[in-house]
Amino acid sequence: MRRRHWMNGLSALAVMTAFPAMALAAMAPSAVLAQAAATDPVVYQQPPAPIAQILDTLPSPAPSLSPDSDTLALFDRSNLPPISELAEPMLRLGGYRINPRNTGPANSRVSWLTGLSLKGLDGAEAEAVALPEGARFTSPSWSPDGNGIALLMDEPEGLALWVVDVDSREARRLTAPVINAAAGTGIDWLPDSSGLLVRAIPEGRGAAPDVTRPPSGPIVEESMGRAAPVRTYQDLLSSPGDEALFDHYFTSQLMLVPLDGPAKRIGQPGVILDASLSPDGRFILQTVAKRPYSYVVPARLFPADVVVTDLNGQPVHRVADLPLRDNVPTPFDAVPTGPRSVQWRADADATLVWVEALDGGDPANEVAARDRVLMLDAPFSGSPTTLIDLPERYAGIQWGRDDVALVNTRWFNTRHEMRFVVDPSNPGEGRKLIDRNYQDRYNDPGSPVMEDNGRGRAVIQFANNGSAMLMSGQGATREGAYPFLAAVDLGTGEQTELWRSAPGEYETLVGILDDEGTRLVTRRETLTEPANIQLRDLSDGSRTALTAFPDPAPQLANVTRQLITYERADGVQLSGTLYLPAGYDKDRDGPLPLIMWAYPAEFTDASVAGQVVDTGNRFVRPGGSSHLFLLTQGYAILDNPSMPIIGVDGAEPNDTYIEQLSASASAAIDAVVEMGVADRDRIAVGGHSYGAFMTANLLAHTDLFRTGIARSGAYNRTLTPFGFQAEQRTYWQAGDTYTEMSPFTYADQVNEPILLIHGEADDNSGTFPVQSERFYAALKGHGATVRYVVLPLEAHGYRARESVGHTLWEMTRWLDQYVKNAGPRE
Repeated sequence: MRRRHWMNGLSALAVMTAFPAMALAAMAPSAVLAQAAATDPVVYQQPPAPIAQILDTLPSPAPSLSPDSDTLALFDRSNLPPISELAEPMLRLGGYRINPRNTGPANSRVSWLTGLSLKGLDGAEAEAVALPEGARFTSPSWSPDGNGIALLMDEPEGLALWVVDVDSREARRLTAPVINAAAGTGIDWLPDSSGLLVRAIPEGRGAAPDVTRPPSGPIVEESMGRAAPVRTYQDLLSSPGDEALFDHYFTSQLMLVPLDGPAKRIGQPGVILDASLSPDGRFILQTVAKRPYSYVVPARLFPADVVVTDLNGQPVHRVADLPLRDNVPTPFDAVPTGPRSVQWRADADATLVWVEALDGGDPANEVAARDRVLMLDAPFSGSPTTLIDLPERYAGIQWGRDDVALVNTRWFNTRHEMRFVVDPSNPGEGRKLIDRNYQDRYNDPGSPVMEDNGRGRAVIQFANNGSAMLMSGQGATREGAYPFLAAVDLGTGEQTELWRSAPGEYETLVGILDDEGTRLVTRRETLTEPANIQLRDLSDGSRTALTAFPDPAPQLANVTRQLITYERADGVQLSGTLYLPAGYDKDRDGPLPLIMWAYPAEFTDASVAGQVVDTGNRFVRPGGSSHLFLLTQGYAILDNPSMPIIGVDGAEPNDTYIEQLSASASAAIDAVVEMGVADRDRIAVGGHSYGAFMTANLLAHTDLFRTGIARSGAYNRTLTPFGFQAEQRTYWQAGDTYTEMSPFTYADQVNEPILLIHGEADDNSGTFPVQSERFYAALKGHGATVRYVVLPLEAHGYRARESVGHTLWEMTRWLDQYVKNAGPRE
């Protein structure tokens, strides 16, 4: 039986106020009442040392290799932005969040770059590119020939297109601040690198519509007997005013902007959600949204024309006239009917490729083939050719050459994938190359290595005179992940390993400099060495360092880390990464207070769920609001302990969610207590998003933990009635499961203190801030010990320096009071 501890009214009042200078437990009742009556306004707090100092350390530059493999670009990255940056106006329209000042993504969704250096692969020093003082930019893009880098510079009036000349190391402004990046980057290089196709703000756009006037009538929606179930979406249109703003900010004018010469308008302005040039540069594929707009689905599901135009904007071919797609079945394997995933074939001049469902888009329909991949060559006047019919849902294609492409499928319900080698010049059934459970990390064959084809398109890199394709993968093993490069024979499917990361090192492929895969650019790290870029020659084993980024948080250099494995009561193998503070000695210091930070995952195969991968060859340093910062405060951390929710033999995993979750948590606690590193009476649980949902459930259904920290979670599944996370069934199909999985249902059973934190502007599907607001009200109403912190302006992940610092301050104070300094359980 669970113990139930009810708080008196005085305690409930105390937890609603800000933390006093000393722990509430040490205060007299009169002092608590006085504080509750006259609480000073809460201001952002700094976390204890050395967390604040680590937060203020600049991140290492982000590397990018040029398409011609001659130059390494190093982009300086901004640190956590100030809250004033997030306070810039933001509009939420049709599933997008935009900044109306610059018609680009909202500041909560963009990580600004602040500088750029260029370095040859010959060992020469990197040279900084001169940019305007205080410059910040986004969306850097290499030209196909590797001689230029385009970027969007943020200016007071908007986003301007700039180009960096690689040879001269000089940057220049190509346009005024007129780029429209509301629905994407808004720029696309011409295949000959002579200029760019851009989406621009229409000339004379004028001021935004005034939506502050009183409404002329009510907002009405109706559904006249047509079934249209939709999952939970955020930031949708909700009024005629929103529709007017959407038209204003998302309408753009296509323009060709040459590197030298005047810009040229293409066609008429429209609500262009996507535009891409054909590989030969003769045509433009556009997706243009049109009315009627919807208040229940994002803009990508609005009615739309998918059309091909020439460079004068004249229509050449209409691929699809798509209706409003608000009636897609809710299972994850469901798709809209009609053409989807329309794209250009990367290795051809101007060939359209798209997919159409053969089962009506409904996985419940029993058919021999689910999807059909179709192709149509310019001038688009004939009938499309079937490239392949697929037994599962289309999941992408890698193009290679006239006779080789790789088509991928996935089927969520069984976690299954297949990959087919097809011959585009002789379409047919294709040859199955891979057939596997895509959650099986140990047997992941990797993915094709892609190279630039000189037109700015990625195509498969071949080897052995074209008889094999190069593949790279993570190389997950029980002992660790050791990335590899291999050649796969196109005739036999036999895989020959060319290189693998050495024991104790984690080295990933950045680029290949020759046809046979012997000269590589890699990113290498170890347990003690931060990630840096190097040039590796497999023929003689030599390595040349290209960067020397330092440890961004040397304060954590002596933290210890080990993979621990243990078994759940039902025999499922589990694991987690145990972190111990620097200088800790178990024999001398004894058991530590510990926090377990986790995120459940669903599986259909118990053996796959039990796979473990050691991280002893990885360089790990926390960033943002990471729980790993608590290592500096004397806590042990069990990071990402396995929380598998397994459905076997057709059973739905979530029907036994609570039982499996509780069993996994109990096994993890037993493991760390038996090791002697944790005190059973001083263990907390925490998580973000679905991990927060997990945390609340564990406090509601077990007495394993002293407290919990739940950040940006969802706690009432009736608010996500058409599915959530990996749950495909609707509330009306599995009402009991929805109810039993909702910790809101059991708020009266949460008898341990819980800290709730939520971003005020959460943009994640299903985790509306109201989830925490109502859960807090339910807990408060039942006398729970609960603190609810709302972070102004923050989305699902917290970005502002003030918000991140305050979150870590809240977490540290809470754990110090309810775990570190907690006495034995009653």
